[in-house]
Amino acid sequence: MSRKSATLQTWQNLSRYPGGKWLFSKVVARTAPYFATIRPRITQLEPGLCEVKFKKRRKVQNHIGTVHAIAICNAAELAAGVMTDASIPVSHRWIPKGMTVEYLAKAATHLTARAELDIVPAFGEAQDLAVPVSVLDANGKEVVRATITMWVSPRKS
Repeated sequence: MSRKSATLQTWQNLSRYPGGKWLFSKVVARTAPYFATIRPRITQLEPGLCEVKFKKRRKVQNHIGTVHAIAICNAAELAAGVMTDASIPVSHRWIPKGMTVEYLAKAATHLTARAELDIVPAFGEAQDLAVPVSVLDANGKEVVRATITMWVSPRKS
């Protein structure tokens, strides 16, 4: 049986306190600064699940006033990465390897990116892990569907 990742332990310690989810989100965004551009708020995290919310604001809009596709991809990658980190054993590491994205509708509201695995696989040898991410608008309409392929491999001794 493997220990929990530092990410999952930190989430479980902080999220039970007022402002803890906000603080956890700030720490994650500081660790990977590009994610801070969307001002993400991680609202759920457990093995096999991560939910990230972010607000539609001027800095993430495109020329037609909707949320820019790259900002949405940023949230999808964040959700997939944090979920992967919370799901794999501490004996393993991960890195994004690829992303496929379907733009289904205009993103005209605040958004929620949800990375969810039906079953968290067992990890041994290096393998690809396809992480599905659904991005929903404030009305619950799916605006983007992504699959982020993570390369999961044992840590070097």
